[in-house]
Amino acid sequence: MPVNRSVFITGAAAGIGRATALTFARNGYLVGGYDIDVAGLGSLATEISALGGKSVVGHLDVTDHDEMAQRLGEFADAAGGRLNVMVNNAGILRAGRFEEIDISAQLTEIDINTKGVVNGLHAAFPYLRATPNPVVVNLASASAIYGQPELATYSATKFFVRGITEALDIEWNRYGIRVIDMWPLYVHTAMTDSIKTGTTESRQVMRQVHFPVGAQTKVSALSARLPLWLQRLLTKRVAGM
Repeated sequence: MPVNRSVFITGAAAGIGRATALTFARNGYLVGGYDIDVAGLGSLATEISALGGKSVVGHLDVTDHDEMAQRLGEFADAAGGRLNVMVNNAGILRAGRFEEIDISAQLTEIDINTKGVVNGLHAAFPYLRATPNPVVVNLASASAIYGQPELATYSATKFFVRGITEALDIEWNRYGIRVIDMWPLYVHTAMTDSIKTGTTESRQVMRQVHFPVGAQTKVSALSARLPLWLQRLLTKRVAGM
């Protein structure tokens, strides 16, 4: 199968990342699979080869910008300078009552889920810009729609992913780079095997927690209820883009 397109995937050794890698391999992409789980990457490469696909795999700590830049450079070289798709998938989830989760665990969650995405976006930009019609896919979550109790910090990191996606899809439009995110509701992977919270078991009645102050802020808050296409248009107008 000829390879003429390439995809770089973080957190590719298992779960959504692995399934994504295999899907792209079946569709003829050169797959760059990166993770801290080197053994998992080895079995992924074997599986892709069995499908008749091609892959480049390697260790990657997404919180380390230098390593991110190095891995993306190596992959771009292997792909002839192309980067058709960048998938920022790597992430972790810590569930439970906010005050009961160790602070170091929460800060690690923030680092991987937000810093990892920023590192990936920043390091990938030169290769995306050099490739016709590239796409960035950031893994967010349905918890980016409304903050989820017992997933507070995780939910907040996905709001971050939502925000940077919306901003860069507008900002990078000038380069022809499409930036989107995916909002899965609840995907059963190893990361969620032991997770059981009120919001994953049932729907909660939501009280108002956002109180806009001042007329301009109230207008902005109301605009959030508009259709997404209209929100995007207004944001571009305000930003002068």
